[in-house]
Amino acid sequence: MSAPVQSIREADAAASKWPAEALLALRLSEANQAPELDAADVQFVSPELDIWDAWPLADAAGQPVPWRGGELWFALAAPRGGDPEARHHLARIHSFHRTWSGFAHLSAVLPPALSPGAREWSGSALFEAGTVTLFFTAAGRRGDDTLTFHQTIYATRAAMQPDGDFGEWSVPQEIVAADGLHYRPANENHGEPGKIKAFRDPAHYRDANGKDYVVFTGSSASHPGLHDGVIGIASDNPDGTFTPMPPLIDAVGTSNELERPHIVAHCGLLYLFWSTQSSVFAPGIAAPTGLYGARAASLAGPWTLLNGSGLVIGNPPERPRQAYSWWVLPDLSVTSFVDYWGINKVDGADVSARRAQFGGTFAPFLQLALDGDRSRLVG
Repeated sequence: MSAPVQSIREADAAASKWPAEALLALRLSEANQAPELDAADVQFVSPELDIWDAWPLADAAGQPVPWRGGELWFALAAPRGGDPEARHHLARIHSFHRTWSGFAHLSAVLPPALSPGAREWSGSALFEAGTVTLFFTAAGRRGDDTLTFHQTIYATRAAMQPDGDFGEWSVPQEIVAADGLHYRPANENHGEPGKIKAFRDPAHYRDANGKDYVVFTGSSASHPGLHDGVIGIASDNPDGTFTPMPPLIDAVGTSNELERPHIVAHCGLLYLFWSTQSSVFAPGIAAPTGLYGARAASLAGPWTLLNGSGLVIGNPPERPRQAYSWWVLPDLSVTSFVDYWGINKVDGADVSARRAQFGGTFAPFLQLALDGDRSRLVG
């Protein structure tokens, strides 16, 4: 199988649109609707932690690397408290050992004093030549007296010891900044999930020529508004920083957030995936919380929405919040976390009901098949 065609995006390249019209004909079916989760699917990794937004330690092709007879994974975690919605304000990156029997919790990854943010949000992890590079989002600022929603993108590195433990982490380096041209700075002092502006979720991608990129969740600087989500991309520089380039996907007028974007190469094409909540679509769009995607022959695009609408995996109508934050691996297996698996409406539920029905753990893996512009669930 030939490698995907690659090219660096031109400075004036136009982002591919994710228009509202594409979602009007969306229909759930066996090909794109996730199976319903029930209590038996909620297997807690830790009785003390809520866990969400996971990714593996991967090689440059995105393939999880072998580690102690299994794989090493990262995920956001927070102490299991009263209201699950408060977890975002306490999030830190933790490590997990994945084996044939499931996931086992290891520990928090970064020393508290090392992170430049008040919290740590999602990213990705690259293993190469004995070194782990952790890309992550710093949310807020360490030492802030009040909760803010400032978001900055960092990387830190550590040697992997012979026993599989991390060495000392380097001082985190801010690797890419919102340029105000393509991407709005995410520097709000107040906000709430789903409505804040975004500059987060860095996912590493290396092309066939060995050039490195990060893709990320962004907000449009050229067309700011209530629904101005974009998927951003930045290319690497010799000093370890990345230069912002025009967005890959433009959802202005359609959605406020295209979260945790990542690229998978498959059968000579590139596939770009992202997660979106139903609540962040513009008024009049009745699309499910789910995994969405597009494909292209190169980074330069154009990106064609999968299945016409972009929907790859949607939560079932009976469980509209059952899972979130999907991540597609090179073998097309898909991880996510169990969200509110047993209630249909979260906003009107009291804290005790939210806690009782919140999973906060890894969801069962799903399996995709891809054929050009089409995707389907299998198995």
